[in-house]
Amino acid sequence: MHHLLFTKQYPRFVFTVLAFLLQSFVAQLVDAATPATEERPNILFIIADDASRDSMGIYGSTYVETPNFDRIAREGVLFTQAYNCNPKCAPARACLLTGRYSWQLQEACNHNPFLSERWAFYPFLLEAAGYCVGYTGKGWGPGEFNGHDASKSKDKVNPAGHPFLSKKLKPPYKGINSIDYAGNFEEFLEQLPEQQPFCFWFGTKEPHRSYGKDNWKLDGRDLSKVTVPAYYPDNPTIRGDLADYAIEVEWYDHHIGGALEQLEHRGMLENTLIIATSDHGMPFPRVKGQIYDDGFHIPLAVRWGDRVKPGRVVTDFVTFPDVAPTIMQAAGLKLHSQITGQSFLPQLLSPQSGRIDPDRDHTLLGKERHDIGRTDGDQLSVGYPARAIRNDDYLYVRNFKPDRWPGGDPAYGLLNCDASPTKSYLTGLSMAHPDFRFYEMSFGKRKREELYDMKKDPDCVHNLADDPHMKEVKTILWKQLKQELAAQGDPRIIGDGNIFDYYPNRQISRQQQLYNAPDYDPVGEFETRFGSPQAP
Repeated sequence: MHHLLFTKQYPRFVFTVLAFLLQSFVAQLVDAATPATEERPNILFIIADDASRDSMGIYGSTYVETPNFDRIAREGVLFTQAYNCNPKCAPARACLLTGRYSWQLQEACNHNPFLSERWAFYPFLLEAAGYCVGYTGKGWGPGEFNGHDASKSKDKVNPAGHPFLSKKLKPPYKGINSIDYAGNFEEFLEQLPEQQPFCFWFGTKEPHRSYGKDNWKLDGRDLSKVTVPAYYPDNPTIRGDLADYAIEVEWYDHHIGGALEQLEHRGMLENTLIIATSDHGMPFPRVKGQIYDDGFHIPLAVRWGDRVKPGRVVTDFVTFPDVAPTIMQAAGLKLHSQITGQSFLPQLLSPQSGRIDPDRDHTLLGKERHDIGRTDGDQLSVGYPARAIRNDDYLYVRNFKPDRWPGGDPAYGLLNCDASPTKSYLTGLSMAHPDFRFYEMSFGKRKREELYDMKKDPDCVHNLADDPHMKEVKTILWKQLKQELAAQGDPRIIGDGNIFDYYPNRQISRQQQLYNAPDYDPVGEFETRFGSPQAP
């Protein structure tokens, strides 16, 4: 542990009591398979903002220490094949909260959307069943929900729950958020009515950018320990940026430790289902928002007292739409009709390790419009639509608009990639520079088809799609991808996928004014133009 970083102790606060008076009859929702006398579990969902899977110590990181995430995995289950299905904040979190794939979420498939209330969010399904529901840090977002900016409204309900955001602390370094996540969780627990179960979303804003430049020097980091992916040049700029990122991942882990201490102090740890993960990969070029393994392959560790045999490593493929049904079933509730994900509760309750369900041998991925930065005719911002299928051996990617720029149009500043020293280094290269190939990997246009051997090429830098020896593999994967997407009602396969480019983007004032007009019906507008989308 880096002692210069973590010296802050959590003080005890005088808390304001916030009542959650629930009027629903729990018996109508409790699954008959759950004994009525069994104590319902608490739910603690912990999510980082932009932390890659391989940044966790238990997954083999050489330069990030995450003892608290690792503890959850050691005392529970570590999943090695967990995926987010859409590698950007708002759509990934929408999948978590609704139990649906992003291409089934209409406007919520995009980043920065106007999120509709027609979707059933699992925290409020649990609240209706008698749970006390809250969140701290970052819930769902960015975007607009119930007429307010979900990322900036401190006193408004978020799809993740009721806000607990008041407690602050002095962060150790510049760039780290001042929210006291563990302190806010403590406040929530202080006001929790006795014998009432809770569902709490614990969302850190780390390791989202921006970072304090060269914080790694202040923290005494050794750059020689940093692992540089194959899609970046190996130089001090890149290593320093990755080391600054590591500090923020460890801040996320530090607050996990604070949450575990709160549960232990109250004797609540053993009856709390704890899920720890991240929304997508690190905020670096070619990772966040991109359809490569480091962008969508996420960390996932689950602990649930003596109900889960500890120390197991499970290789079944699970994805974000599977989280909501898992939580609902663990709470003994019937699944809402909108949920299309598959619960991985059997994987948690099994005593086995490895591949438990042989049918969980792959997952589907996709993206549409993320940040602004591309134009097409009268559309001020269009997406980079792609779908992919990932199994144990291969990643197959289908780029539907290969004429577009995957990282955003260079003329507009490559806005689909967060500002960073790594981005600045790559964009500052001349075409004659020997490192320019790394710029092309991150920002250049891509072929319609991509195929990667995940066992030989985990960084996805050698596209095998044009290799004649791989034609059969590519054909089989594309056929499987199409069939499964069609069965899920994906407009890119069964309808006009361009519908996703027409959903309003709240970053564009013209579209925001249109959306806020009293007579504007966005769904009706799109149905008139494209036909009726898949019903919720």
